[in-house]
Amino acid sequence: MSQQIVILAAGMGTRLARPLPKPLTELRDGRSIMRQQFDNIESAFGESSRVMVVVGFKLEAIIERFPEATFVYNEFYDQTNTSKSLLKALRASGDGGVLWMNGDVVFDPQVLERVKPLVQAGTSFIVVNTAKVSDEEVKYTLDADGFIDQLSKQVVGGLGEAVGINFVSGDDKAALIARLAGVEEQDYFERGIEVAIAEDGIKFSAVDISDLYAVEIDFDEDLDRANQHV
Repeated sequence: MSQQIVILAAGMGTRLARPLPKPLTELRDGRSIMRQQFDNIESAFGESSRVMVVVGFKLEAIIERFPEATFVYNEFYDQTNTSKSLLKALRASGDGGVLWMNGDVVFDPQVLERVKPLVQAGTSFIVVNTAKVSDEEVKYTLDADGFIDQLSKQVVGGLGEAVGINFVSGDDKAALIARLAGVEEQDYFERGIEVAIAEDGIKFSAVDISDLYAVEIDFDEDLDRANQHV
């Protein structure tokens, strides 16, 4: 069975201020952010992977670079946030779980190797980094059983940061779809996860990759940090 993987790449990336979509930003090694992601996916899942990219802003540039992918168009990319891009992707997905990532994350290839057993077991999870907790990042807390409880930028007393790589099992997907449909247009997808946890009892494990690198590229200084690793 093929592994369904989604890359969210519809946004305009205004903070990085580049003419092309942020996932096409070039890294020090000559690859784009998204090419590094595709290479990591290929390394971990090989020919069993099936990648779907959610596009919006200057979609032609991404489609031309990655003809091996399938594409979903978020026509409201300039009015909505990642909750609605993920919603479109999950609705377009086939049976089974979906691994998804933000299109602006540069990460260690070992991240996917680490989560691969959970993907294969059908365990919903959020990849986290406990090494730092920045106010502007998505933070998380755990419940008494060790599963994700709160997940947002507004979390107080967060245990770490969500890095933007996540998995929802086939059993949990319908509930997450329903919750993503119900959140506000400008909500991040983490809001849909929070509501699904609170209202539907979905369990998301936290996978700590603090010993590896994962850098979300919002500003030039983030790009500099990512380039130290690639």
